Amino acid sequence: MSEVETLPRDGPRDGPRDGPGDVGSRDDAGPGTVGKALGVLEAIAEAEGPLRFGDLLKAQPYPKATLHRLLKSLIRNGMVAYDARRQTYHLGLRLIRLASGAWARSTLAEAARSTLDALAAEIGETLHLAMLDNGQVLYVDKRTSERSVAMFSSTGKVGPAYCTGLGKAMLAFLPPEEIDRAIARQAFHRFTAKTHATPAALKAELARIRTRGYAFDREEHEARIICVAVPVLSERATVLGGLSVTSTTYLSNLRKLEGYAPRLKDAARAIAAEAAVRMLPGS
Repeated sequence: MSEVETLPRDGPRDGPRDGPGDVGSRDDAGPGTVGKALGVLEAIAEAEGPLRFGDLLKAQPYPKATLHRLLKSLIRNGMVAYDARRQTYHLGLRLIRLASGAWARSTLAEAARSTLDALAAEIGETLHLAMLDNGQVLYVDKRTSERSVAMFSSTGKVGPAYCTGLGKAMLAFLPPEEIDRAIARQAFHRFTAKTHATPAALKAELARIRTRGYAFDREEHEARIICVAVPVLSERATVLGGLSVTSTTYLSNLRKLEGYAPRLKDAARAIAAEAAVRMLPGS
């Protein structure tokens, strides 16, 4: 289906026209215009499928005319595409190209690729690579073992930090003031009976993790899913990300996974070194 700029039938037809197509054009000018456009993009990106104008109108706190102008500007800039036949919106190819480039240059995925491949071949377990995103875990790469089982994690997905090994490994090595801010962003929803339910409980475990050098997931996010995780730290001890070995309680146990901690630390150092060569943010 081609990407066209046809206006939605259920959108408004009045109001001032946009300028050359910039989100920040004169008609869209005003406080928070870029933020509004990003909010619309995020809603489209997180939807399970293409959205109609009415769907976006329900999800966004903007009047019809404002939403219409934002969408028109996003379409003109290639950030959003409109399917005239189905009257739906989806992400534009320009945004996808930009996202692909940003992913390659700004995440650890490319810097870690060879290290992850070698480690996966060596130990034959499921590996996860992640980064912190506003106090949450952003999964940036994964290697799946031959004995793989279904689990929450997948590349590009965001998960909680307070109840995952990767999240705790990264949180524990943040500066104290950043730890407090990150903890304040946690929901503390009890996914299982073993999930941390309070900031105090999490903070106490983070102190132990910092001393030990690695973290565990003891079925805190998903029943029967366990892992050991280490932070990926720059030479200045900045948290670049986290690396984990994940399994299940019927295939392994925490003691066995703990045995991988030294190998994980070696791999994390190799990833950090490659990140520095590539001059990734924070390295």
